Amino acid sequence: MTDTTIVPVETGARLDALAQRYARADGPALRLLNLLGAQAENLLERLPDRVKEELEGATVHALAAALEAAQRSRRAMPDQAPWMNTSITTAMGAAGGFGGLPTALAELPFTTTVLFRAILAEAHRQGFDPAAENVRREALEVFSAAGPLSHDDGSETGFLAARVTLTGATVRGMIARIAPRLSTVLGQKLAAQTVPVLGAAAGAATNYAYTRYYQEIAVVRFGLMRLSEETGADPALLTEELRVRMPRR
Repeated sequence: MTDTTIVPVETGARLDALAQRYARADGPALRLLNLLGAQAENLLERLPDRVKEELEGATVHALAAALEAAQRSRRAMPDQAPWMNTSITTAMGAAGGFGGLPTALAELPFTTTVLFRAILAEAHRQGFDPAAENVRREALEVFSAAGPLSHDDGSETGFLAARVTLTGATVRGMIARIAPRLSTVLGQKLAAQTVPVLGAAAGAATNYAYTRYYQEIAVVRFGLMRLSEETGADPALLTEELRVRMPRR
């Protein structure tokens, strides 16, 4: 592999580690989801038309609620280890899938909140303040990676360089941009939870997969932020270096 740019050896080693994390983020998730016996593009056909029509609105609501609930809950409850977050969402997915679509829909905002908290926890582990505007913005951006069921060529590894104020309008704009992609992913998750007999197992498996995936993506995004702050390197340069170092599939 030939680098297109030159970075210090230590920076390159850290980028290599992040590239490996990014490359394996969706591996176990995809294998688990494939065990459900349905192709991702066909899963949405399981959902009633009414649910498919309302899914994007439900996703917007879930993201907005998660943003606020995650912040409030951090003041009352310490961050959990990644394995604990995965265990919690896996149990939620099993409970949500046990009752079919109604309980799966009820479970959705709770799972989204735990996922958002897990992303903020990774920011904190990297030394960032989860209450800071740019950190909350980056946490929302993690969801734009869309999840293991969506094609991902590495284009979402870049992080925002602009330091805009995270106003209510900004948040709404970001959520509106992210929601269409995420609603497809969450729709596939809901559809998997409606599989007869296997609903609870499907819910547990999909939540396990998504939690592992998003936590890995958070490691990459906030790892890049930390590397940029420590080295003074341009975010665009680091993003391109990461892309170059991604293992070929």
